Amino acid sequence: MSEYAIQAHNIVKNFGDFTAINNLSLQVPRGSIYGFLGPNGCGKSTTIRVLTGLLNPTQGKVNVLGLSIPEQSELLRTKIGYMTQKFSLYNDLTVIENLQFIGQIYAIPHRELNKRIEEQLCTYGLDKLRNQRVSGMSGGQKQRLSLAAATIHRPELLFLDEPTSAVDPENRRDFWEQLFDLAEQGTTILVTTHYMDEAERCHRLAIMEAGEIRADGEPEQLMAQMGVHIVEVKTDHLRDLKQRLLHLSQVRSAAQIGVRLRVLISQDVTEPIEWLKGQFLELEGEEINLTRPSLEDVFVSVTGSAQGAVRQ
Repeated sequence: MSEYAIQAHNIVKNFGDFTAINNLSLQVPRGSIYGFLGPNGCGKSTTIRVLTGLLNPTQGKVNVLGLSIPEQSELLRTKIGYMTQKFSLYNDLTVIENLQFIGQIYAIPHRELNKRIEEQLCTYGLDKLRNQRVSGMSGGQKQRLSLAAATIHRPELLFLDEPTSAVDPENRRDFWEQLFDLAEQGTTILVTTHYMDEAERCHRLAIMEAGEIRADGEPEQLMAQMGVHIVEVKTDHLRDLKQRLLHLSQVRSAAQIGVRLRVLISQDVTEPIEWLKGQFLELEGEEINLTRPSLEDVFVSVTGSAQGAVRQ
């Protein structure tokens, strides 16, 4: 058995003249949470649909759980779970009716299905909602039910396409704790997100832009290998200073964070604080500090833009 749940090599997906995925390659280790971070429209959802066999790639090779995709897509579907960004639930059915229906789709025997439903209701805090119609549930409750439905057949691999886009931060945090529990039990998870804090939780991360992977690695590793200095400046007239900084070729980006300006400076500049003071004499005596990089800094450095990615 391969150590990788997913192996994709040089994937291209074209829709007419539009290239949604451009020469994408990735390897997802078994039992890990692997994230796709990128703005809407960058190709994250299209990639998932190719990996699950819902779309045929224009070119390239895909192997998922030892199966060649799309040729063996039908065999794959019993081994994976798929939770989309729009809740795939039946609003007119109750919680328990939704779980029964999904279980029957996967041909789980009746006695075993009843046992699994009780386990899912308990695991995802839905026991007291078992007879509640989905139409009357909150976003967080629907999210927990969607995850319960996507995992009722105990998939080896779980695809989550922006699963937290419709819920509040507290429910998102609880949801991620449940993902770590699944990973601990051996489930491999591929999750797409445009939230920076979620991306930092992943074991490994790919940053996508315009259908291409711009960076791939452990979040801490990506932050350590950025190739820039991160400097924060606290002074008056930050907006004016930002515009002047952006005209310097050594400055990769500048963004205001509260009362400070966060500046990414090329590592070619050996003494970034002294260099800044030399460029702007009015900064002498102001508060200027080197600081650790964040995942947002990585995103900006590899894509050139913070637009589309959300800090929480």
